[in-house]
Amino acid sequence: MFNNKYLTGVILLSGIVLISACGGKKKTEKTTPVAAVPVIISQPGGTVDGGIAVSGQVEAVQTANISTRMMGTITRIYVKAGDRVRRGQTLVSISSQDLAAKREQTVASIAEAQANVSSAQKDFDRFTNLYNKQSASAKELDNVTLQYNAAKARLEAATQMRNEVNAMMAYTNLTAPFDGVVTQRMADEGNMANPGMPLLTVEQNTQLQISATVSESDISLLKKGQKAQVEVKAIGKSLECVVSEISPSSQFTGGQYQIKLSIPDKEKKELYAGMYVNVFIPVSRPEAANTATSNSVLVPTASLVHNDQLTGLYTVSSNNTALLRWVRTGKTFGDKTEILSGLAQNEKFIERAEGKLYNGVPVTEKK
Repeated sequence: MFNNKYLTGVILLSGIVLISACGGKKKTEKTTPVAAVPVIISQPGGTVDGGIAVSGQVEAVQTANISTRMMGTITRIYVKAGDRVRRGQTLVSISSQDLAAKREQTVASIAEAQANVSSAQKDFDRFTNLYNKQSASAKELDNVTLQYNAAKARLEAATQMRNEVNAMMAYTNLTAPFDGVVTQRMADEGNMANPGMPLLTVEQNTQLQISATVSESDISLLKKGQKAQVEVKAIGKSLECVVSEISPSSQFTGGQYQIKLSIPDKEKKELYAGMYVNVFIPVSRPEAANTATSNSVLVPTASLVHNDQLTGLYTVSSNNTALLRWVRTGKTFGDKTEILSGLAQNEKFIERAEGKLYNGVPVTEKK
């Protein structure tokens, strides 16, 4: 009994000593503070200078859909998409056996009609002489004259039929209308070609322009020769173009007026037909219109943060930390983007940072 009590006391004393030792060895952990990221803080701009901002697309000045006016089997296609072609180069051949037979028929008809004309002319000349000698009546001369004119009419009809067949034969060998490049091939050898059905598309890729549409409220502010700033997002390039064409009607374009912009030759090197662009045309608006645009919220496009389909902008919280705020963007004006919601005009945002930004990281304004 005494031994058990003694053993229990020893165990309790050892536990107390062990707990005291552990408590003595415990160290106070120190947290290393996160360095503040130097940032440049700005406020949104508020005017778009009364300009017109629209979206557009690069396109070829000349585009041709190659098709035929006759029905037949495609026997040969000499090109494929991407091939460069020269004006007059044969692109497609279509079976023309039936037309060849018709052409031979017209040749035979012309030969027969020429023989009839020759015979009728001899009769006409003979009866004319007899009539002049009063050896033939006027009625006989009239009958011979009618026969002669009818023979000439049949010859003319046969000749025009041959011309029609030759014109149709021209559509059995389709050629390039201008120098360019094949952009689409919509048929293969052995397919049946139908009248009006496009077989190939050829574009004059060395001559490019920009096509855009403008609303009816802005079309009156434009005129030929105006300069425009064009941003090609696909290649990150900015161009200075000129308004070269303004459509006077919106009947077939859904109330939008189509305009064309010419591209300087030196800027066409990296452009391809089909690229989308943003167009900004500075114009002088009436005073009322300028007042309406003065409340726009504009921020540098480079300041925006993109995450999948979301667009955000870093702001500064009351604790001087970065705070990511999601916004809804509008049109792009040069290097600035319009903010439709998510940021007020008098709110500050982080324009640029000299480090990595994330929610909660301390920031310090760089003067």
